Amino acid sequence: MLLYMSNGSAGTKSTPLHSVSVAGAVVREDGRLLAIRRADNGTWELPGGVLELTEAPEAGVAREVLEETGIHVEVDELTGVYKNTTRGIVALVFRCKPSGGTERTSDESTAVDWLTPAEVEERMAEVYAIRLLDALDENGPYVRSHDGRHLITQ
Repeated sequence: MLLYMSNGSAGTKSTPLHSVSVAGAVVREDGRLLAIRRADNGTWELPGGVLELTEAPEAGVAREVLEETGIHVEVDELTGVYKNTTRGIVALVFRCKPSGGTERTSDESTAVDWLTPAEVEERMAEVYAIRLLDALDENGPYVRSHDGRHLITQ
């Protein structure tokens, strides 16, 4: 994970530590959404990960989705910005269209599936389900914060 901090000295304000991740809300023509079951904790989430330092966000999304699922994507648009206030992670979520490849698992995923919106709500924690459901809504992009478990209303 990439973390940055300032060289602030005593008495000066330092820059908060944050990392930037990207995720793909991959929507098939039939409205099903691509999801993975993570190998490290068994939760269902969008495919994604940490953005590399020299990488454009759209390139990072395409790379992460391919690495974790075997699916090539065309990146459409930013649908939301989500901040985990506990871990200092800012996630950029992009709506994508599948453009090839075959579903497969990876070192980071133990299952890959195309879910209906109802299945997304059943299988995913609210803070991850909302990212996929926001991507279906044309009124975004959304900006939301959460504490890792629950959305924070403002």
